[in-house]
Amino acid sequence: MTNTASVAASLLLGAAASQPAFAADHPLSISGYLEPYYAWDSARPRDHERPPFLYNFDRAGEVDVNLALLRAAYDGARFRAAGGLAVGSYMDTNYAAEPSGWQNVFEASVGLRLRPDADLWLDAGVFPSHLGFESAIGADNWALTRSLAAENSPYYEAGLKLGYRTPDGRWFVSGLLLQGWQRINRVDGNDTPAFGLQVTWQPSQSFAVNYSSFIGSDQPDDERRMRYFHNLYGTFRLSPSWDLTVGLDVGAEQVAKGSSSYHHWVTPQVVVRHSVSDRLKLAGRVEYYDDRNGVIISPTGAGFRTLGFSVNVDYAFRDNVLGRLEARTFASREPVFTERDGSLADGNTAVTASLAVSF
Repeated sequence: MTNTASVAASLLLGAAASQPAFAADHPLSISGYLEPYYAWDSARPRDHERPPFLYNFDRAGEVDVNLALLRAAYDGARFRAAGGLAVGSYMDTNYAAEPSGWQNVFEASVGLRLRPDADLWLDAGVFPSHLGFESAIGADNWALTRSLAAENSPYYEAGLKLGYRTPDGRWFVSGLLLQGWQRINRVDGNDTPAFGLQVTWQPSQSFAVNYSSFIGSDQPDDERRMRYFHNLYGTFRLSPSWDLTVGLDVGAEQVAKGSSSYHHWVTPQVVVRHSVSDRLKLAGRVEYYDDRNGVIISPTGAGFRTLGFSVNVDYAFRDNVLGRLEARTFASREPVFTERDGSLADGNTAVTASLAVSF
């Protein structure tokens, strides 16, 4: 465990044991999250790095911290703001391309309610991505690790977001003007605006459907290749103890600047969760990532077509302390997984354990 992660872990554990700083109805809140983990990888990598297309829990054979986060939020009637600083292997991997001053900024945004009689907000800054149903906060997700779809689409974004929720809460619509594909600072030489859209329909507590999209470029303008990405998912409460999420991501990117030809990728997945009791939950996931042209994932330059399975056991020791264990395996059409001796294999298996603490 790095010295920075160790210090953050100590601070968060100490804060978790203290009393809340504000009453529950106070507009200002302070919260924290800490998730140490240990992962065993069948390849037993010498450098302790898991496959390069994984951006959470990506260290193997050592105890590490995926995310240690301190967050403050103000939620007023006409104004809101949120800021969070974090360390951990999630931050090291996902923010590696950002300038050093931004590499520990998990969130930094302000919002203004545009009409007092409507839930219409304009937010600006750095905020969680509008794409996908998985969060960087592990305890919010049904599975311990993130899906291939989540790992290879934005976790965060920067720009402007205009959002509206209907009075009955059934519809939410937002439009976004973004810096790029998981970018706080633009790529050098890129002045092309990026756009996002999100539409959520939740007619009841047991059913919700979401569509999100991204249009933009992640290259300098002189070699610009437009990217179009669509994310669709639905969550369903099948019974008091069974839940289901079905997702589909579809992307396309120009082969070259000005070209009418596109490379495509597609990612379907299904996640099922069973609540054995209030404290014990089981989950299973099946996913497939088809990026045969290597637009997003290409560890060896030969494209990526991989099937994944995982099973997950969660036990809540307390309301804010969650123990998790997951077994996950990948099977690929191409040999894309590097073994300890440097050879390539078409499969990989890992077992990960974590303890998520929040306050």
